[in-house]
Amino acid sequence: MILCDIGNTSYHFLDGDAEYKRDVKSFIPSAYQDKVYYISVNSEVNKKLHGLKNWIDISSYVDKSQYYESMGIDRIFSCEAIESGVVVDAGSAITVDIVKNGNFMGGFIYPGVNAMRETYKKISPALDYSFNFDLELDIMPKNSQDAISYGFLKTLFTEVSSYDMPIILTGGDASLLQKVFKTAIVENELIFKGMKKIIKKAKLC
Repeated sequence: MILCDIGNTSYHFLDGDAEYKRDVKSFIPSAYQDKVYYISVNSEVNKKLHGLKNWIDISSYVDKSQYYESMGIDRIFSCEAIESGVVVDAGSAITVDIVKNGNFMGGFIYPGVNAMRETYKKISPALDYSFNFDLELDIMPKNSQDAISYGFLKTLFTEVSSYDMPIILTGGDASLLQKVFKTAIVENELIFKGMKKIIKKAKLC
């Protein structure tokens, strides 16, 4: 079974146990002859896939009634992958979604690591630091790097931890946030896990 999560910059494939990416600008989906089950947030790619019978969009097989209309399909499939917990997807933005007993309870969007760093940099060149993810969040900072790190990480940590539920980290910066959320589970294939669950439920293969 070949799965594909299509974003704004890449096709992210899972082919059996093999995981790989292809650039959106150069990859030609019509050259792929195998059956591919996919979800996509990229409207331009969707136009290319229209009419390709071996590319099967599975987004219509998920019950979206409990989610809000503008919620990204990638976030929805991550939520579908779990029964209960807080999903923290650390990408260009950090999305946080709460699922309880299979029901989506709501979520929020937080600036990503790079976006937040650029925000501090724009305020003042004196705040142009990388974040210290090894910071002790129960100790007030006494230098500029730790001060901006605390401002960014403490707020996120406090909010996410307040739900007292298992925390699942995914996305490109998940390994960085794991230093802060020490008991969290990193699930790099969470979206694919959700895709497999929907495919099985819909009896697509």
